[in-house]
Amino acid sequence: MQLQDVLYGITITSLVGNTSREVTALVFDSRKVVKDSVFFAIRGTMSDGHQYIDDTVEAGASVVICEVLPEIRRELATYIQVENSSVALGQMAANFYGHPSSKLKLIGITGTNGKTTIATLLFKLFRELGYGVGLISTVQNHINDVVVPSTHTTPDPIALNELLQSMVDDGCEYCFMEVSSHAVSQHRIEGLTFRGGVFSNITHDHLDFHHTFDNYIKAKKAFFDVLPANAFALTNLDDRNGMVMLQNTKATKKTYALKQLADFKAKIIENSFSGLHLDIDQADVFFKLVGSFNAYNLLAVYGTAMMLGEEQLAVLTALSNLTGAEGRFDYVSSKQQIIGIVDYAHTPDAVQNVLSTIQDIRKGTEQVITIIGCGGDRDKTKRPVMAQVACDWSDKVILTSDNPRTEDPQTILSEMEAGVSPTNKRKTLSILDRREAIKTACHLAKPGDIIVLAGKGHEKYQDINGVKYHFDDKEILTEQLNLIS
Repeated sequence: MQLQDVLYGITITSLVGNTSREVTALVFDSRKVVKDSVFFAIRGTMSDGHQYIDDTVEAGASVVICEVLPEIRRELATYIQVENSSVALGQMAANFYGHPSSKLKLIGITGTNGKTTIATLLFKLFRELGYGVGLISTVQNHINDVVVPSTHTTPDPIALNELLQSMVDDGCEYCFMEVSSHAVSQHRIEGLTFRGGVFSNITHDHLDFHHTFDNYIKAKKAFFDVLPANAFALTNLDDRNGMVMLQNTKATKKTYALKQLADFKAKIIENSFSGLHLDIDQADVFFKLVGSFNAYNLLAVYGTAMMLGEEQLAVLTALSNLTGAEGRFDYVSSKQQIIGIVDYAHTPDAVQNVLSTIQDIRKGTEQVITIIGCGGDRDKTKRPVMAQVACDWSDKVILTSDNPRTEDPQTILSEMEAGVSPTNKRKTLSILDRREAIKTACHLAKPGDIIVLAGKGHEKYQDINGVKYHFDDKEILTEQLNLIS
């Protein structure tokens, strides 16, 4: 492709070299440079791509996009200075792949909790309605019925545009995509054309990255700020920051709620382990998902479908037969009638949502035994809060390891223990080994009890010092429950 075409719409601060040249690939990882590729020097949290400019040119890169021109420049390469290399990467990736997002109806879903369930349900719903559909989510990506492994909630701009183009090639009309706050802040969605945005909620999370809750809110809001006038913005009116998201958007504004009047309204008639009975826009429907948090997720999906012009009866009929995403309130049961629930809940609010749902449904005699940990190299301030919430809503709590990454697991555990009040210590155990923690919970459980295994959900690994070891919460919980005689 001609470099001039890839540069369309890019604001160039300074140019050294020739733009009339063919380029073969876009890369921001210096190790992936190929002949005649464009290298983007990105300032990351761990390293600065500007340090590798000379190495990439020597390896075959013919174009360098950078924020600061290097002092030593090779005659065979073109050096282009821009204000922000990450922004340029998003815009140029869209150009390079022919703007695939504009050929789809791309809907972004953002929020602390619920993104994966909403996106997955939308994907399943629109497949049921007969459309070609793509999915970009934390659990996995889909191009119609083909599964594409997922490495990030929102991929980098190059991988993202390549994936979107594959969806276009395979006849997809819609794509439902999780949009993380990291992706917004790091300009991973730059250059994409969205036809709609959905906000689920916002609670305490990712302060290791955003530093303050206000910055976190601004990152979520920035997604809605750039939606075009022909798009829609759907927000959760019951969330106290729901309307903040819509303050500056040009998109058509719509709301959904359980507790107050909104464009899309639902009322919980019954909530049980078998599912949710809802009055949704005056239609009486039973859904297979459980919990008030899933009532919000279902309402967000329903509202999105209505905004996309689908017929109410067809949508509700299809939705009533769908299950949620893997690792979200996943059931495991044993012959002793012990219920196991595996959930990705890894924020205080998400943990409380799961546990409060169980408290609403339980008959009163069962014990709730919660196994919970916190990830390493992530927001430390939520660790004691997570433990406190687990203790407040459970009969027994086992604090354990999650993905310690490069941190000492015992340090993480100690920081969680700081949130356990003196009155809750009697019902709390600390078991560093996650497998042993699960085994212990299964042996403590009696018939009818409920074991909640929180934090990792769909993940099939445990990340320890940069190595991902196979570890599947649901697999291990099922195995241990089956061993109980």
